[in-house]
Amino acid sequence: MLTMKDIAAQLGVSVSSVSLVLNDRDAGRVNVDTAGRIRELARTFGYVPNQLARSLKSKQTQTIGLVSDRVATVPFSSAMLAGAQEAAWRHGYVLMLVDTGGNEDLQTPAVQSLLQRNVDGLIVAATYHRTVERPQVPMTTPVVLLDGRPDGDERSADFVVPDEERGAFDAVTHLVEAGHRRIGFCTVSAYPIADDLRTKGYRRALAAAGIPFDPDLVVTAVDAATADGITPARALLERPVSARPTAVFCFGDQIAMGFYQVARSLDLAIPTDLSIVGFDNQEFVAEALDPGLTTVQLPHRAMGDWAVERILAQIAQPTGSRPDPVGCRMHCPIVVRGSVAPPRDPP
Repeated sequence: MLTMKDIAAQLGVSVSSVSLVLNDRDAGRVNVDTAGRIRELARTFGYVPNQLARSLKSKQTQTIGLVSDRVATVPFSSAMLAGAQEAAWRHGYVLMLVDTGGNEDLQTPAVQSLLQRNVDGLIVAATYHRTVERPQVPMTTPVVLLDGRPDGDERSADFVVPDEERGAFDAVTHLVEAGHRRIGFCTVSAYPIADDLRTKGYRRALAAAGIPFDPDLVVTAVDAATADGITPARALLERPVSARPTAVFCFGDQIAMGFYQVARSLDLAIPTDLSIVGFDNQEFVAEALDPGLTTVQLPHRAMGDWAVERILAQIAQPTGSRPDPVGCRMHCPIVVRGSVAPPRDPP
């Protein structure tokens, strides 16, 4: 690696002169021509500052550690990493990632490995909204939970999660505004927090529209894959026309795909005979369906950005004066495509 000493030797100047120029403190202290030659040589040979030396002086490494639970290997949630990386880079920081691959036994060694590299802050990211145990780290190390909330007291750590209740409320309200009143809901039991919040949003939207809640219009899939949506879709869509919903809100986009398949098998046209709204906005699902699926966007990229900004806000404050932990429930906007229309025969 090219050093200031190398540049000084090449040009026959002092190391202190090179340091002044490369740290932009040369005005009035280093000859203008000499400063120009130093900068030109630094550009030519790709000089970069010695970050280790800088960190010894500043006590900061300009590095944020991120421990993820399969986030790096699941395309659906990888936007969180992109958002975090972009935010870190924007502020001159580097994101150092360790992915545990879902192995809980690797969590503690992963955190310890990052701490040994003197990261300035730590983000713990989950692949879906769930409770997360706050890692045991020194009080001086800022921690943010990404797509997870603290296990126990929510005030024990900063965290950011999607506002799933509001997202579900907006999704069902969109169907109500299109004229639907018999609105089915397919939830998923494998994700209890999201299940609870999206169910609350569904029921709250119905209540706001003066539509009585009908438990017969709610079905449950065991998981969120397309195949898991087939059986509950049949349970709703194979009913007589008078008992069948005119619209369905689905827990996730892959569940919605299952409803598309069953609807087609029953000669139900989307959205003429059945309107569908999903949740997640998985680009390789929602955009690929025909017609395109109206759905709710999980704000993964914005959540990753928020996590880094929160870490940096803590780093900027002395340990004793850092703000109290906060929880951010981030807005999930609706993405309108072609899967919603007024009901054919409004009740």
